[in-house]
Amino acid sequence: MTANPEVSKHTTSAKKSVPLHVAIIMDGNGRWAEARGVDVSEGHHAGFENLRRVVADFANRGVGYLTLYAFSTENWDRPESEVNGILDLAIAVIAHEAQQLNENGVRIKHLGRVDRLSTELREELEQAVEMTAENTGLTLGIAFDYGGRAEIANAARQLIRDGVPADEIDEAKFAEYLYTSDLPNVDLLIRTGGDLRISNFLLWQTAYSEFYSSETLWPDFHGDHIDKAFESFSERQRRFGKRT
Repeated sequence: MTANPEVSKHTTSAKKSVPLHVAIIMDGNGRWAEARGVDVSEGHHAGFENLRRVVADFANRGVGYLTLYAFSTENWDRPESEVNGILDLAIAVIAHEAQQLNENGVRIKHLGRVDRLSTELREELEQAVEMTAENTGLTLGIAFDYGGRAEIANAARQLIRDGVPADEIDEAKFAEYLYTSDLPNVDLLIRTGGDLRISNFLLWQTAYSEFYSSETLWPDFHGDHIDKAFESFSERQRRFGKRT
């Protein structure tokens, strides 16, 4: 069930607040590789290498939920060699990192479709989710083969399949059918790489999120870059449509 957005934050002091749920559009791997004159696969590898630092950084700053846009429904349209490289890398990273994340108390949650994933990748995801299900530390959402519009359409179809009467469908009921049914709404949406669009990511859950764009490319986004995003978040007045 989604949390009340007005209380979806930790307050560390009178001047600085830490968002409870942060979502990140991890953009810039290709440009990172291009700037260094290496193949795009090297950029994706560097991007995945950054995950370990970022998860630790956010956990240490008191964030409860971190959702990462790892692979979108539209990414299948990229060159086949690039897609296969990302999928193979995802298998290796999950297999390598899941145990360490588990030991650190991180709960892993997958958001997205599984029917188009390879058997090996699907099994690695399922094992990681099952292994960490009872952990009470940071919840790490991995949006893989995820699209916001597809998620909403899927929720609508499932409501119909379940025979939920139309007059019983409100925002709370609808949210129960989303991939994020047990997560709070997103407080802070970060996009790296400088672009200013949300790219079909968590369309429902970011209705009242604060948006922060960083020029830093994803493989280099950690540490002080996170602090700058939090400083910006702390300066926002979150009224949720109300007059204060």
